[in-house]
Amino acid sequence: MIDAEFRDRALYLPGAGTLVLADLHLGREATSAVQIPLGERRDITSRLADLLDQYRPTRVVLAGDVLHSFSDTPGEAAESFDRVVRLVESRDATLLITPGNHDAMLGGLWSGDSIAEFTLEIGARNREDNSREDDGNSENGENGENGNTRSGKRDGTIVVTHGHELPEMEAGTYVIGHDHPAIEIEGQRRPCYLYGPGAHEGADVLMLPAFTRLAGGVEINGLHARELQSPLLTDLGEFRPIVYDEESEEALWFPPLAEFRSML
Repeated sequence: MIDAEFRDRALYLPGAGTLVLADLHLGREATSAVQIPLGERRDITSRLADLLDQYRPTRVVLAGDVLHSFSDTPGEAAESFDRVVRLVESRDATLLITPGNHDAMLGGLWSGDSIAEFTLEIGARNREDNSREDDGNSENGENGENGNTRSGKRDGTIVVTHGHELPEMEAGTYVIGHDHPAIEIEGQRRPCYLYGPGAHEGADVLMLPAFTRLAGGVEINGLHARELQSPLLTDLGEFRPIVYDEESEEALWFPPLAEFRSML
């Protein structure tokens, strides 16, 4: 397992100075049938500010589905996105986005770094290695600055991507979002991370819950991988749920689902 810290639906990679969030779904409040304000903008920016103050990352990666609407960009979504950008910049961190399937309209709001698969070498806080741009080309060419090829598997490498498509880059660990996992324990539904050692062609897979609290989450208790959307999850039973407990401020690791289901 990579060195990682779990907190408030996010992931911090201390060896790379990188904070990862997935599935903000900005603008979801504007499309909700609920007629009362849900506080989406304030909630997301307040929690992000807390994470930035806690970890002081040099880089923030939004791992896809930054926006909610496929076809337009409500004013509320544009304003929320602008606040996220300014908040990250105010902490002297670099913002990078790995677009998801909801992000067709993101180009109208964002002209910064947008990379389908972003590669991190643990221990290199400021280096981006062999990242695949949206046009399919490596940021550093066919060979990265350390001489590794795009297709050469590197066990010490982390690839951050949204998770709706199979990745082209090979790595030791894939960090993804997309499916909004949640688990019900003792009658309470909790957002959860999913960790599958060697789950995708021998590489570890770590799925994040949706950062937005407006996403209720997909309850995984009785699900099979075929009922989820990410192609990186082929055997859900081998994945371990991880729940961040706000009261103790600890990440609680549970057994693989194949074993844990009988206890639920």
